[in-house]
Parts: sequence; C-alpha cells; structure tokens
Amino acid sequence: MTAVPRLTVGLPVYNGEKYLGQSLDALLGQTYEDFELIISDNASTDGTAGICSSYARQDSRIRYHRQVVNIGLGPNHNFVLDQARGEFLKWASHDDLYARDLLGRCIEILDDKPTVVLAHSWTAFIEESGAVVEASKYPLATASAHAPERFRSVLFDDGGDDDYGVIRTAVLRAISRKDSYHRADRGFVAELTLQGSFDHVPDWLYFRREHPGRAERACSTVRARCANTDPRRANRLRHPTARLYGEYVWALAASIGRSPLSPRHKRECYGHLMDWLASRVAGRVLTGHPRQIAAEQRPNSASYGISIEDRVAGQPAGRS
Repeated sequence: MTAVPRLTVGLPVYNGEKYLGQSLDALLGQTYEDFELIISDNASTDGTAGICSSYARQDSRIRYHRQVVNIGLGPNHNFVLDQARGEFLKWASHDDLYARDLLGRCIEILDDKPTVVLAHSWTAFIEESGAVVEASKYPLATASAHAPERFRSVLFDDGGDDDYGVIRTAVLRAISRKDSYHRADRGFVAELTLQGSFDHVPDWLYFRREHPGRAERACSTVRARCANTDPRRANRLRHPTARLYGEYVWALAASIGRSPLSPRHKRECYGHLMDWLASRVAGRVLTGHPRQIAAEQRPNSASYGISIEDRVAGQPAGRS
C-alpha cells in the first residue's frame, strides 16, 4: 500500500448493524489492497458505532467518523468524498457484498482506458440470507463513445448501479454533488455520462442486497425518499412535491449546460431531454419505485454459476 492510497472506499452508514460486518469483511478481503476505507456513521442509534470501532482497531486502512446528528444520506455521501485522498473513489453500502476482485478489476479498466470515468461490474441481487435471486447483464449504453447516446440511455433505459462504481475523484469534484431532489441518484449518473464513458467487468461481482430495511423500500413516497436523503426535505412548505420533481428536471438541463460537450452535442442532449419529458407527459409516471423482486420472476441463480461463498470474502460455505 502506498503512503497515499490510490483508491478511497467511502461507506456512509446509518443503523447498519445487521449487515455491516459482512460488508466490511467483503471490502477488507479485496485482492486489491491499496485503498483507504472511510466510514461515516450518520449518528446511528444501534450497534453500528461499536462494529466500526472494532474493525478500525484491527485494520489501519479504516478511518472512522461519526456524525453528531443525522445529516441525511446525501450529505453523508458528500462527506466521505470531501475526506477522500484517493485518485479514485467508490461509495459502498453497508448491506451489499463485493467479490474479492471487484476493486482490482475496476482499477485495471481505469488504468487501461483514460477516457473512461467510471468502472463497475454487472449487478446480482441477493436476499436477506445472501442467496442470489436475480442477475442480469448491464443494460445501459453508457460505454458509447457518443455522449448524447450515453445521456439518452440513462434517461430512457432502466437498470445499473453506476453511482456505486469506481469513479475518478477529479471528475466527481468537477460535477455537482450528491443532492436530494426526486431521482437525484439518476440525475447524478446522467451528469457523469456527460464527462466520459463507463465500462463494466462482464461478470457479477457486485451483490446488491434487497431487504425491507433498505431505504428505497422502507421509504414508500417521493417525500420520504427525499427526506431520507436530506432531512430538510421533510418540510412540505419549503419543499413541496412539485419542487422535488422540478429540481430533477432542472438538474438534468443544468448538467448539459455546464458539461464539456460541443454546442452540437449539447443540443442533441437537450433534444433527448425534451423527448423524455414529452414521454412522461404522454402517460409515463415520473416517479421512482423501490425495486421489488417477485418470486415468480426470479431466475434460477444456479444457471449463472454464481457462488457467493466462492467470490466474496468472509462468507460461510454452503451459500449460493
């Protein structure tokens, strides 16, 4: 490991005691070791602080911070970015799992392809026990060399967990910070596509855990999800629902305006944005719903050859 690590892994967490240890084991067991792990505990009220402190005593790569009050999911993500020293940054979730070679293979992509701003892998979904219940190939056109096509794909296509990829820190600091308007995560990724292309390891190395406590499912309304991201959004007078929607559209338009694209490519992006808005007016609902995995739609994970215990550090044998 170098004196200043090449990679920063930032883990914002709030009341994550149930799965936090598994996630930390998976991250600390990576084959790529030149990283710092910044944990920002958002004033948790459960056993999160004790778990973080215990791991920090055992591994010098961990820098543990505890917020005095709950500042919200978005500001907590921004906090770890502010603390980052690495050339690259990956945000991590306390309830997800990561294959041992995820970080290393993403760094290889970024080293080999200077125009790529974000590297990740395909996503497999796991249930509370850690069993794989769904896996699909990455669906978006973010690898395109044509920025307007990348932007269009993020608007119209669904899927991907790109905000949790490995991203060039300089690019993150050149764009707008994590926000808390409706679908702010998608607005953030859309702006990233205007900075450069994405690339993905063609394998399932990121395991996203679906459970009732996950924010997208625990927060059933637009306001609840926005307030979870930033508590100030709970004020209905200052942040009416129309504003939460409007800021989403404005953020997309503003990201085009400040992008490094040529005037012609900016016009093309604005055209895609107008088409997207028209499609919503024509009948599509401008809202984001928690991802639900219906039992009858779950493919057999054995057909993918995905074995969690073989791929992820710290997992007990016999799980797949």
